[in-house]
Amino acid sequence: MAVQQRRLPDDPRALPLLPMIYVAWGDGELSAGEIAGLRSQVETAPWLDDATRTLLQDWLDPDSPPTTQEMRGLLRRIRGAADQLPRGERRSLASLGVAMARADADADGTVWINAETRRALSRLEDTLGILGSEAIREMLTTGASPVVDEEEDAAATRTVEAPAPPLEPFRPAAMTKLLDGSRAQVRREVRALLQQPMFRYTYEVDKTTYRQRVLEWLGHLAEAGFGARAYPGVTGDAPDLGDFIVAIETLACFDLSLLIKTGVQFGLFGGSIYHLGTERHHRRYLAKVASLELPGCFAMTELAHGSNVRALRTVARFDPAGGDFVLNTPDNAARKEWIGNAAAHARLATVFTQLEVDGEDYGVHALLVPIRNTDGKPLPGIRIGDCGHKLGLNGVDNGWLAFDQVRVPRENLLDRFAQVDADGRYESPIPSESKRFFTMLSTLVGGRIAIGGAAIAIARSGLTIAIRYGARRRQFGPAGAAETPILDYRTHQRRLMPLLARTYALGFAQEDLVARYVKADATEEQRREAEVAAAGLKAIATWHCTRTIQTCRECCGAEGYRSVNRLAALKADSDVFATFEGDNTVLLQLVAKGLLTSYKRQFENMQLFGILRHLAEQAASALVELNPVTVRRTDPLHLRDPEFQLTVLRWREQSLLTSSARRLKRRLDKGIDSFNAFLDCQTHLVALSKASVAHSVHESFCTRVATAKEDGTAAELVDVLERLRDLHALWLIEEDAGWFLENGVIEPAKARAIRKQVDQLCLELRPQAVALVDAFAIPETCLAAPIAIPTAPQPGS
Repeated sequence: MAVQQRRLPDDPRALPLLPMIYVAWGDGELSAGEIAGLRSQVETAPWLDDATRTLLQDWLDPDSPPTTQEMRGLLRRIRGAADQLPRGERRSLASLGVAMARADADADGTVWINAETRRALSRLEDTLGILGSEAIREMLTTGASPVVDEEEDAAATRTVEAPAPPLEPFRPAAMTKLLDGSRAQVRREVRALLQQPMFRYTYEVDKTTYRQRVLEWLGHLAEAGFGARAYPGVTGDAPDLGDFIVAIETLACFDLSLLIKTGVQFGLFGGSIYHLGTERHHRRYLAKVASLELPGCFAMTELAHGSNVRALRTVARFDPAGGDFVLNTPDNAARKEWIGNAAAHARLATVFTQLEVDGEDYGVHALLVPIRNTDGKPLPGIRIGDCGHKLGLNGVDNGWLAFDQVRVPRENLLDRFAQVDADGRYESPIPSESKRFFTMLSTLVGGRIAIGGAAIAIARSGLTIAIRYGARRRQFGPAGAAETPILDYRTHQRRLMPLLARTYALGFAQEDLVARYVKADATEEQRREAEVAAAGLKAIATWHCTRTIQTCRECCGAEGYRSVNRLAALKADSDVFATFEGDNTVLLQLVAKGLLTSYKRQFENMQLFGILRHLAEQAASALVELNPVTVRRTDPLHLRDPEFQLTVLRWREQSLLTSSARRLKRRLDKGIDSFNAFLDCQTHLVALSKASVAHSVHESFCTRVATAKEDGTAAELVDVLERLRDLHALWLIEEDAGWFLENGVIEPAKARAIRKQVDQLCLELRPQAVALVDAFAIPETCLAAPIAIPTAPQPGS
């Protein structure tokens, strides 16, 4: 037999209590005692008659809660009564109930709604212990995506206004012009080429098909003349290598296997011939390399000696009888490993090998070694293997090479820095083996610079996808209101906006580095400084890329895990950037040594008093600026002052340089050899290098903002650039707040103020977040992530 449903009272005087009864049961968290408290207050409500009171008490029986159907009927009654009410009467359950009763009662039947009635209803609402306005929103919402009053919704979701004026919109195209810099034309040409129909992504293809497709893409690049740009003065008319480096960076907005294949063919392989060879090598090979008629590879790394190039064990001995070199791999640990282009396509290899002439070892040199014939078959004595399927970059045919007494013509020695004549006499314009080795490697630093720039470009792609998605993806929100874009959540801003600011900063630093590297009249000291800067920026940029892509993937949830949305490929393909072109941790140790270069002689002679005295003077000068007022100042004007930011970052660098020298001196004084002294201080030296790069990168950012202020055409960008700059600096300080607190640079109150400013700057930059990533000008066909499709054309784009 069907159970009879509870009857709702007809008396309009019961209406003020119906929303409270619904919430009492709908909340699901009221105890039996709390329900009993409601029953007691209903029992004493003076405006109810006995029949109505009995009906309501039945609805509040803790031993017999309403059924689902009864709750639905109750909700329909509430919505029906409230439907005609203005939104202003929905501020609380009590006000809603009174308004419902007024609307439903006769004109002379409302006299019972007096001050005492209102107080009683308010006490009832307090008994529930919930926020009435939110409960009302939830009750009166009829769908998952409610249509709400815009003014009310805005008021409900309004955040605390920022103390700084809101950012004015800017044209993304104006920012693109600034970001593209002096080589904007090259970037535009690469983007235009990548938008051609032949450059399109395909998913779930096998390794062989993928490699062939990347080779075909590389052929299109060669036909368009991008390979020729790698050899200024030989195959191209560009004044320097800057155009080629920028082209490589820009390629990183598309498939990263193509990026690496391009870098291997035109940069590493062709670049080794260009930089280490002489005119006869240039005439014979470079045009064919640039056109892809001659595919090649760069064989430096060995299985047992990755970063330690000086200890390579492949050996080439000059044979006076044959007038050529005999190249040999002594054992499996000495085989050339992870060589791009080797597994399938290369026909010629630049092989780095120990050179022996007349029984003398002259250190590492480079030979051009044919490894395949025109049919793709390995030549006699050449063993080739495939590194197989990898975490990423499976469009690149990485392989290994080994040589069994392979004869190589004497003319194939890349002899810019050393020659062996027909009689077997070795000559070099650089008498020091150590200097010759480092001079040879320094010519190849362009690849390291390009990889750092490519990492920044990859971070731009990830941020464009995640920020566009965050601006359109809605999740949760106030009950009854439209759901909130996830980029409006402070936690979401906190994850993405500092990374965006850092990406801008690194981009400016990268542009400055390229300009330093290709400077025609640079002194030897300036070139060394550029090489040190390249090592540091490559390490920091590639680590930043890894962190950024991971964060972007998480910020996109399951959609970020979907292959078609590209973050998975970006994550897998860019992961290796931290270890090729130099392991990042090793590179940072090189940076630390470079910072001590001007004191090299004192280190070699273990006389460190000069460096200590010099550094102590520098540190004392910096400490004058860090007086107690500066240490404790917390006002936004001070924290957003670029001079304060640079002073703090510079002080950290100088302090770590001083303490590094002291730690090394203590060990040297104890008789520890220099290698082990550096080994003991490795973590300290890495911290020094990170601090130095952070200071240098932020200095580039500050310079760019100052230039934009002076340039009238960039006036519309100054405000947003200043806030990005401030976010970058304060986030860097916050990231290492422990060190700054330990060393008395800031006090706890200032650390808290910095954290609040980071939050505030994220909030201030949020309205322009999409425009800031649109300014990266990544072609939609290259971005190719459905979740990142722009919802509307951007102004000025």
